[in-house]
Amino acid sequence: MKALMAALALVALPATAFAATSERDVLSHYADLAHAKYEDSLITARTLQGAVNQFVAEPTEANLANARNAWRAAREPYQQSEVYRFGNAIVDDWEGKVNAWPLDEGLIDYVAASYGAESEENPGYRANVVASPSFTFSGETIDASSITKELLADTLHELGGVEANVATGYHAIEFLLWGQDLNGTGPGAGARPASDFDPANCSWGNCDRRAAYLQTATDLLIDDLEWMTAQWAPGGEAREGLVGGDVTRGLATIFTGMGSLSYGELAGERMQLGLLLHDPEEEHDCFSDNTHASHYYDALGIRNVYLGEYERIDGSVVRGPSVSDLVAAASADVDAALRGRLDATMTAASTTTLSVWAACSARLTRCSAPSTAPATAPASRPRPSASRPPSPSCRCAPPACRHSSPGCMRPWGRTIRRSGEDSALAAADGGVASDEGSAA
Repeated sequence: MKALMAALALVALPATAFAATSERDVLSHYADLAHAKYEDSLITARTLQGAVNQFVAEPTEANLANARNAWRAAREPYQQSEVYRFGNAIVDDWEGKVNAWPLDEGLIDYVAASYGAESEENPGYRANVVASPSFTFSGETIDASSITKELLADTLHELGGVEANVATGYHAIEFLLWGQDLNGTGPGAGARPASDFDPANCSWGNCDRRAAYLQTATDLLIDDLEWMTAQWAPGGEAREGLVGGDVTRGLATIFTGMGSLSYGELAGERMQLGLLLHDPEEEHDCFSDNTHASHYYDALGIRNVYLGEYERIDGSVVRGPSVSDLVAAASADVDAALRGRLDATMTAASTTTLSVWAACSARLTRCSAPSTAPATAPASRPRPSASRPPSPSCRCAPPACRHSSPGCMRPWGRTIRRSGEDSALAAADGGVASDEGSAA
């Protein structure tokens, strides 16, 4: 954080110090990066929408696994966009619709007895909208007979001003796809069966309403991402307000986003607080056990903005005038120090993410307890023998990347495919190498 403040002080020097790079060009390219990230978030959300619709039409375990993998892939570009929070008011005012957490999931669907019967802070703690065409909240009858976008966005989301009443966005969808994570502080994701969405073989009742909620929440996510993508397109409100405004204020916006996400939000709220409280509720992607990947892409998003480059989901790279250019023009030493720290962060994040997947793969090969529930490992990866399926404690999720295989986390915007990492992962996975091939 101190290094970022030092860099901000440097770029506040007179514009003549940066003859090679225009400050306004940096702001314009920062908007280009935002548009690319939100557009990729929209594209991957549409892929998720297709997977969800296929799953609802054919509620099989294979289609559920496909929808889960699509959700993980959709998180990759979105998490890289979070660096646009905190400095840009238009993003902060909108963000709660798509990424609010933690949530009291009992508002949406059935929960285990260990969840508790009620909460003094939240009358909707166990409303269970999926099972309740109507319910009472603080003396008011809520009509939930039709699960519509308006019901989710205008009535249920933050119902009664309670922030934990999260009815929309990635995490509401995540809960519906995985169910509760009942693993406490141990590893593992939720284990919701596909039959929760199968009217012909409904495991917990209300399968039609549960499917309607999942589809409606996904459709609403598309709407919200379409709106934000348009704000950063040429002529969009976010772009025009930043690029056409005061240059110094615009640069401060960039640094505020990087600093607040890295220190207060990621290092503090999402990492340190969970460790201090030892509370699974503080895990960002708790239902899917995907938190390590979300943290990785948050950190990568910060690096993207500083360097002015972003690798899109199609493999192309958006690159242009950057904050790094401005800092280097004022002090090459400060720029080199910042680059070094960002690289070190990504190396640590990459190692952590790959270690999580390797440990999880090893755990899958050790599992021997019988279980009637399916594993959540992607279909492309070998599973233990059918006679000894993984127990719930052995379920885990792959890194959130578009290849859905180990070794594909992309530090600094490039795919890891070094032979040493592949060998370590293959060893942890019982000697089975990935089927993804060589470097992407």
